[in-house]
Amino acid sequence: MSDATASARPAATVELDAGDLPAFCPNRRMTVWNQHPRVFLDVAHTGSARCPYCGTEYRLKPGVVVKGH
Repeated sequence: MSDATASARPAATVELDAGDLPAFCPNRRMTVWNQHPRVFLDVAHTGSARCPYCGTEYRLKPGVVVKGH
């Protein structure tokens, strides 16, 4: 697959509950062939974050309140 084809594919979005924190990528639902080094993402302050490796966006579900993170 060429770089142009890979970048044309939309990145996935993962919605998180407070119990899913700390957020990290790759997440538990990703397949083994699609994994890259684990990176922790700060969604507590902004409500969303994007993985620098694969572009997956992680965001808090509407109404989720984060305490103690």
